[in-house]
Amino acid sequence: MSQNKTLRNDSRRSFLQWTVAAAAASAFRIVNEPLLAAAAIERKRGAFPPGSTVINANENPLGPCDAARAAVVSQAPQGGRYSYWLTDELVDTFAEQLGLKREYIRAFPGSSEPLHFSVLSFTSPSRSYVTADPGYEAGMEAAKISGARVVKVPLTKTYAHDIPAMLTAAPDAGLFYICTPNNPTGTLTPHADIERLLAKKPKDSVVLVDEAYIHFADGADTALDLVKAGQDIIVLRTFSKIYGMAGLRCGFAVARPDLLAKLEHCGGWSALPITAVAAATASLKHEHLVADRKLVNTTVRQKTFDWLGRQGYSFVPSQTNFFMLDTKRPAKEVIEAMATKNVFIGRIWPAWPTYSRITVGTQAEMDAFTSAFDAVMKNAKTVSFVRPADPVSSRRGRMYADGQMLPSA
Repeated sequence: MSQNKTLRNDSRRSFLQWTVAAAAASAFRIVNEPLLAAAAIERKRGAFPPGSTVINANENPLGPCDAARAAVVSQAPQGGRYSYWLTDELVDTFAEQLGLKREYIRAFPGSSEPLHFSVLSFTSPSRSYVTADPGYEAGMEAAKISGARVVKVPLTKTYAHDIPAMLTAAPDAGLFYICTPNNPTGTLTPHADIERLLAKKPKDSVVLVDEAYIHFADGADTALDLVKAGQDIIVLRTFSKIYGMAGLRCGFAVARPDLLAKLEHCGGWSALPITAVAAATASLKHEHLVADRKLVNTTVRQKTFDWLGRQGYSFVPSQTNFFMLDTKRPAKEVIEAMATKNVFIGRIWPAWPTYSRITVGTQAEMDAFTSAFDAVMKNAKTVSFVRPADPVSSRRGRMYADGQMLPSA
């Protein structure tokens, strides 16, 4: 009798834990529905006139490689089945290539889901979420559900995450989010800085390193070695960027099994799209894919940078498939003017109101971009606008919490 009672109590606790996590995940989806709907409308193909140049969402214009496309077609007839065996092959392939233990890897439909789950798992009203400014905002949206204080810390003069300032700003941190290369600046945070963060962070806090764009960068050191060393770190990878699979959705979270288990409590079990898993596996097995695509992106990006430099336009020296462009006046005006020329560029970060993020497209797309941008800038009417000081140096040492500026540290 007592054993049955214990089992029932354990089951009840497990059920309650599951329902709380499920409620949080459901709430996240509900709260973000307007945001996601707006993004869907903005990016809907039908919203762009025929022949438009669309370089606004960090998408890879090359799409999936030929091998991945063939894998999608081959697996489509099996779409009525779950992808257990295919997911096993995908994880095994990734583990073997990077020297990881299989139990340290979980596959997800992209890297956004484990990012959200990490925030829900490791932040709370008493444990802050710490991120860069400007930085990728998805984690801040998830923090609204966990009730965590959001601490935004300006980048350094070299556009890296300011680790000392992040540590000072949040002694109560539950999760530090490091996106390297950073979105939207496309710049790197040194591996040594991540090591320093792990060494000095508050006890029981976790470092989340988003490596969505690492394949594009030169001299980028992955943080996977820190996972192998058993540190309090989660590394995210995705097939959305260099592999051109943003619409297929496949990615990984890599961490100690105990950390991965906490993510699973938020979302439970779900099968990945069978076509995405097949395409991702084929992409990993393509020997020269990453190097070839990196060369294509680097070549087109450098030609664009060379043109911008000759024309006297300012930009952040990105190492990814996007960059921040100084529009020298409210970027919203330039975005709207570019749209009238059927060139759709990226969005604005509040910390840098005179910068717009530009995706590196094909050479033809970037030729269309440079032509339209030059015309917009040279034909623009005089705008009465007081430019802020340099977006980094003017904020050096200042920190933001919940959107509010704190005194200089």
